[in-house]
Amino acid sequence: MSGHSKWATTKHKKAIIDQRRAKSFAKLIKNIEVAAKIGGPDLAGNPTLQDAVQKAKKTSVPNDNIDRAIKRGGGLTGESIEYTTIMYEGYGPNGVALLIECLTDNKNRAAADVRTLMTRNGGTMADPGSVAYNFERKGVIVVPQEDTTEDDVLAAVLDAGAEEVQTEDESFEIITEATDLVPARSALQDAGIDYDSADVAFVPNIKIEVDADTARKVFKLIDALEDSDDVQNIYSNLDISADVRAQLEDDED
Repeated sequence: MSGHSKWATTKHKKAIIDQRRAKSFAKLIKNIEVAAKIGGPDLAGNPTLQDAVQKAKKTSVPNDNIDRAIKRGGGLTGESIEYTTIMYEGYGPNGVALLIECLTDNKNRAAADVRTLMTRNGGTMADPGSVAYNFERKGVIVVPQEDTTEDDVLAAVLDAGAEEVQTEDESFEIITEATDLVPARSALQDAGIDYDSADVAFVPNIKIEVDADTARKVFKLIDALEDSDDVQNIYSNLDISADVRAQLEDDED
């Protein structure tokens, strides 16, 4: 299993009992606003907006909030939406690589927050390019296992640009080139297969398998970074074995 998907699954389980629901909603709303600003408010003609809305709905963001975000981002309310994307690079405990993507209206605040949170939680900042070279932009589609099979997923996306389909605990993860994300997602829809999310993400070429103690420290750092309003996504080359995964799940019980 790939590190970023296991990490995402762990975060999902934590999110069920997490107190930071409002922050999660705010970041999903920000994605919708930016997608609507760049590609327009028409869902049918804006695949990026479709995916942002899908992800928000899967996370139970209220429809009224989604509709308002589309209108704001699409310029239908007269409000100005100005966000800048910034990528910071760094290392967590034991050399785990981190790409920290910020979506912010204040670059100075974002930079200060990221540096402070890294320093306080065992991380170090890295020079531009020193971490990013180990990551590639890929399309990542997550399909829940409950209503489909791996064979059905493969049959749907094999001719639509899918590079591989990985089996996770409760989902299938489809990896594509970034440019093939929309065709692969459309192929799933045509086959009647539901998906939880479809995003362009940074996937590591080389992963680092860690012990439970290191994993706990890295997750603590990630949790701290995600508390920042400006941090939108975090990508890591963290890899977790089944044994370590079990130890982490025991921590949650």
